[in-house]
Amino acid sequence: MSRKQLRLAGALAVALCAGCNAPAPESASGGTGASRTYGTLAFKPCTLTSAQASANVEAQCAMLQVPENPAAPDGRRIGVHIAWLEVANQGAGKTDPVFFLAGGPGQAATEVAAPINQALREVRKQRDIFLIDQRGTGKSNPLTCLGADGKELPLDETAAPTPALIADYAQRCAASLKDRADTRFYTTTEAIGDLDAVRAALGVDKVNLVGGSYGTRVAQHYAARYPQHTRTVVIDGVAPNDLVVGGDFANTFEDAIALQSAQCRKDAACARRFPVDTRTQLRNVMTTLAKAPVEVEYRDPGTAEVKTDVLTADTVTGLAFAFSYMPELSSLLPVVLDEAGHGRYAPLMSLSRLAGRSLGVQMNRGMQWSVICAEDADRYQEPAAADRLLGPEVSRMFFAACPVWNVGTRPKDFTAPFASSLPVLLLSGQFDPVTPPRYAEQVLKQLPNGRHLLAKGQGHGTINAGCMPRLLGQFVDRADAKALDASCLDTLSPVPAFTSFNGWEP
Repeated sequence: MSRKQLRLAGALAVALCAGCNAPAPESASGGTGASRTYGTLAFKPCTLTSAQASANVEAQCAMLQVPENPAAPDGRRIGVHIAWLEVANQGAGKTDPVFFLAGGPGQAATEVAAPINQALREVRKQRDIFLIDQRGTGKSNPLTCLGADGKELPLDETAAPTPALIADYAQRCAASLKDRADTRFYTTTEAIGDLDAVRAALGVDKVNLVGGSYGTRVAQHYAARYPQHTRTVVIDGVAPNDLVVGGDFANTFEDAIALQSAQCRKDAACARRFPVDTRTQLRNVMTTLAKAPVEVEYRDPGTAEVKTDVLTADTVTGLAFAFSYMPELSSLLPVVLDEAGHGRYAPLMSLSRLAGRSLGVQMNRGMQWSVICAEDADRYQEPAAADRLLGPEVSRMFFAACPVWNVGTRPKDFTAPFASSLPVLLLSGQFDPVTPPRYAEQVLKQLPNGRHLLAKGQGHGTINAGCMPRLLGQFVDRADAKALDASCLDTLSPVPAFTSFNGWEP
C-alpha cells in the first residue's frame, strides 16, 4: 500500500420549516469590505484560498470560543473558525442561512470555498452561506502533527508503509498534541454541538445544512439532535449512519470499476478498441508490476519536465482509485492501461502524477483518527478472502493508528438510521467509488419527505454537476424535494472512453 493510496483512501471517507425571528446581519462600518457583525459574532474581511483552486473567495471570518470538553465548560477553550459568504443581493437575504459541512473526515470547509461558492451560487442569491471548519481542521484548533521544530511531522517516504509505521507516526503525533488538544473530544458528537453553538451565536432559529461525503454523517446527526433548528438538509455522497468509514472501500471501488467496464461494453467503438474489460486490464497490469516494478521515464504533466520514477502496482491502484472519482479522468483509464499492457508505461505514470495533483485535498490526519477511531474502528470486521482489486490492506492502514490514539466515545444510538420528516435532498454520482447510490437509497427509506437524485456518469461529489446548482437553489428556497423538476439532470451522461490519446471516436 503506497502512502499516496492511503491518502486517497482517507480522502474518500470519505451534510431543514418556518420563518425565523433572527435579525438580519448589520454592518459594523459602512463601505465595501467593512467589518460586519452577525448576531453576537464580529466578522472581519478575509480571503479564502486553496492550492486546488485558481480563484480566491472574499469572505468575512470570525472565531467562536467553545469548551473543548462540553462536560467541562470551565476547562480549555478552543476557537471554531467560521467564514461568512454574504448573500449576493446586498443584504436582503433570508434569516435561515446555510451551513456547509466538509468531508474527509479531516477536510476544512474554508479550504474548499471556491467550489462550494460555485455550487451554491443560486442558494447564495437569497441566503448567507457559512463555512465552518470542524474542530480539529483548518483554523479550528487543528490536530496537526508537529515536530520539535514546529513543522509538520513527515512520514518516511523511503520506508515501505505498514500498519506498524503508521502506528509509530500516530504515537509521535499524539505526543506532539498533548499540550494543545485532548483528542477524545474531536468526534462528530462534539462537532454538532459546535454547529449549534455557532447557530445560537448568529442569533438564527433555523439553518439549512449542506454536507458532502463524511459531512453527510455530520448533517444527519445534527438534524437528528436539533430538528427544531433544522429547516432543510442536502447530503451529497451519502454515508449511512451505520457505515464503517473505510471498511467498505474494496467493494465500492470494485463496483465502480465494474460500472466503468460495462459502460465501455455498451459503446461499440470502445468495445472494439478494448476487447479486454477495464477490470481485467487493471488486474493484469497490477500483477505484472507486483512481480517487477518498472523504472519509467515520463513527462511531468504540470511542468513538462522529463523525470524518472518507479512505477509499482500500488501506484496503478491509486491511479484507478483517483480516476473513479472523476469521470473526466476515468475516460482515459482504458487507453493508459492498454499502453501499459504493451510495456509502454510513460502515459500511465504521467497521469498518475496528474491524478495525485487533482486530488491533492489536504486532510488533517489527527482529526481523522479522532473520528474514525471512536466511531468506526471497533465496528470494522475484515471480510473473508475475496478476489478484490483492493485488499484488506486499505482498511488495516486506515485504522492502524487507533491502538495508540487517545480515543473518545460515541453515543449508544450513534449508528441508528436517520429518521426524519424534514425535507431532505440526497445526491449520488452513478460511478461513485466511495458512497455509491445504494447508500442513499438505504437512508431514503426513513425520510418520508426525502428525495434521491442520481447524477448519471458522475463520480464522488455532484453538487456542481450540470444543473444541480439550480436545483439546490430551488430546494433550499421552497423546502420541498419532491416538487423539484429534475429533468434537467437527464442531460448528464458518462464521458466516453478515449480510444486513443486524440480522444474518443465519434
